[in-house]
Amino acid sequence: MKRFYMMFRIEKIITGIFLLVFMCGSVKAQISPPGLGDANTALWSAFGVKRQLDSLGKKQSLSYIALGRKSSPDHYNLISKQAIIVLNHEVYHSFAPNQQYSYAVSYRRQPSYESSAPYEKESTEQEFRIYGRYAYTFKLGENWKLKNTVRQEFRKFFTADFHNAEENFQLRTRIKSQLTYNLSKKNNQKLALSAEGLFSTSYLNEPEQKWTPFGYREMRIAVYYMFNIPHSPFTMDIGYMDDLIRGSTSIKKGGVHYLAVDLIWNLPFKK
Repeated sequence: MKRFYMMFRIEKIITGIFLLVFMCGSVKAQISPPGLGDANTALWSAFGVKRQLDSLGKKQSLSYIALGRKSSPDHYNLISKQAIIVLNHEVYHSFAPNQQYSYAVSYRRQPSYESSAPYEKESTEQEFRIYGRYAYTFKLGENWKLKNTVRQEFRKFFTADFHNAEENFQLRTRIKSQLTYNLSKKNNQKLALSAEGLFSTSYLNEPEQKWTPFGYREMRIAVYYMFNIPHSPFTMDIGYMDDLIRGSTSIKKGGVHYLAVDLIWNLPFKK
């Protein structure tokens, strides 16, 4: 049970401060890392394709594939162990001034490791996820924007061969705030600071079928530098995230420290 939660404790609490970017009605957002369980450091890399779905720029989609690696609890080599593979597709709709909703489907494959040295791989678990979110953005002067988001998730878990996992499914609520500052119009450079709190309840298969109490699980704090790559349809985001997991050993060391990089290919609207 402990080893299972080390892997799937992708949750934490706190309402955060949110910072994101809405430019010309388009989605401008980094692909934030998921929680990867107990570790000292982690690496998250993603490649996404963002499409404009209408001529007004109010509807977009973002599809991405991503990989995560992490260290063991006894060292800081952030590429030591495979941590996760993610496939994600999300559709956004800016339906009113400063307001947006989105919905998404996601598949994740994540190995779990023994809780004691030498931390060998124990098993692999699969997750299928659907979620929706609502966001409201405040413009704070010429260069600042504050975006507050509520996201509700349903997460279903399986073993590698599609048998029941220890955790059957989970309902999770995420509350996030992100503050974005426009550094320069050249290459559309921006700096973003965010905080996100995660709350959840799970229905367990083992050791007995029951619900866990709904409560705070994680807090994630992140800083991102975002820019357009000159003379190309690509944007790049480079960031740092600190994942503070309630009850984990990593929280005694200040959380799990992530280096995150994502590359997004922007495609215009075509009939």
